[in-house]
Amino acid sequence: MKKYTFLFFSAVLLWQACGTTENQPVATAPDESIPVRVAEVKQQSMALPIHGSGMLNYASEQRLSFKIGGVIQKIYVDEGDNVRAGQLLAVLNKTEIDAQVSQAKQGLDKTERDLKRVQGLYRDSSATLELLENATTGRDVAADGYRIAVFNQQYAEIRANRSGKIVKKLLNEGEITGPGNPVLVLYEAGKDDWVVDVNLPDRDWARLQMGTTAEVHMDAYPEKTFTGRVSRLAAAADPANGLYEVELSVQPQGLRFAPGLFAKVDFAPRDAANYPVIPIEALVEGDGYSAFVFVPDVQNGTVRKIPISVAFMDNNRVFVNKGLEGITQVITSGAPYLTETKKIRVIQ
Repeated sequence: MKKYTFLFFSAVLLWQACGTTENQPVATAPDESIPVRVAEVKQQSMALPIHGSGMLNYASEQRLSFKIGGVIQKIYVDEGDNVRAGQLLAVLNKTEIDAQVSQAKQGLDKTERDLKRVQGLYRDSSATLELLENATTGRDVAADGYRIAVFNQQYAEIRANRSGKIVKKLLNEGEITGPGNPVLVLYEAGKDDWVVDVNLPDRDWARLQMGTTAEVHMDAYPEKTFTGRVSRLAAAADPANGLYEVELSVQPQGLRFAPGLFAKVDFAPRDAANYPVIPIEALVEGDGYSAFVFVPDVQNGTVRKIPISVAFMDNNRVFVNKGLEGITQVITSGAPYLTETKKIRVIQ
């Protein structure tokens, strides 16, 4: 009896197990693909913009200096003074230069006396032609030395060579200055020519030409956009920073300008090129002008990570130099979460 009871319960349990298995729905694997959105790679022709900044200066700025070095004895003007052409502005202590002129004059007088004696001896056949020639050369050298001393004496002072305003006094009375060392800064009167000096790297300098236009923005006039034009391109780089100076002429358009106003400059070069354009959201792992983007692999349902070189950015658009050749789509939404082993599904 016990044997039949055991078999009965075993059959019931087996029937319940089978019934449960038949009625229970089959479990499906979870969808681990990452939802992403894609954007079309567009083509656009555009010139690579050039940005810079600099200080506003007067175009006819003159840095006045002495030709020779010495101690500044007197400066007759102050910052803000208006001066006229030919006006005496500053002088050196002339003790040393006057002594040099006196020595040069005495040396010239001596060589002239020596030459007269040799000429008399030569006429009497008591001196050779060589002695006469040497005495003549000595007199000529002394005469040149005297002219140099007198010339330097004249430039031991600074005079205004045109009318204008003294905007800066760089040295004071009693200080020692060297030859050509600026002492005063003069802006010419009667003109309204202003320039912005911008320092640019070689790759930007090479793309500019005389007359290239630019937009100029100043903090002093935030609502105003000024138009500038390249008026000078430096022929060599500044040894101190390796950059090239570009001078941009700007007109005040009825507003009040002053030296030293800070200006931001956006150049518009003419060398337009065709660039692939993608949304900025597509960039991952950016480093300077290098970055990566993910490209959908439709056949495998995965992605490819490819490097690109960024030319420049304009608001939320990225202009690409290279890396997107033959690519028509890039992944935007969901890109930060992707790896090349991840499955994706494109959503609208």
